Amino acid sequence: MPVPGRRRSVYVSGIAALLVSLETGCAYSPSMAVLGAYFPDWLFCIVAGVVLTVIVYQVAARLPAGCRIGPSAVVYPTLVTLLALITWLVFFKQ
Repeated sequence: MPVPGRRRSVYVSGIAALLVSLETGCAYSPSMAVLGAYFPDWLFCIVAGVVLTVIVYQVAARLPAGCRIGPSAVVYPTLVTLLALITWLVFFKQ
């Protein structure tokens, strides 16, 4: 659908403003130095989420109600995500 003269310039300006506003999120890259190499913070949060989920799994396996946890293919990846996001909020919130 062709856009006539003035409307086209407003349309192009709107698209350009939208693209520029989306690029502002890339200005800061949170990372931490480990032995001289920089790693992104989210990598540590995922590792912490997996480790904490393994601990929760081991505790739940010893409890009598541990077998009542729903489908493992849904529960444990969701738990990894939840614990990784909580780790992010606790340690890397700025």
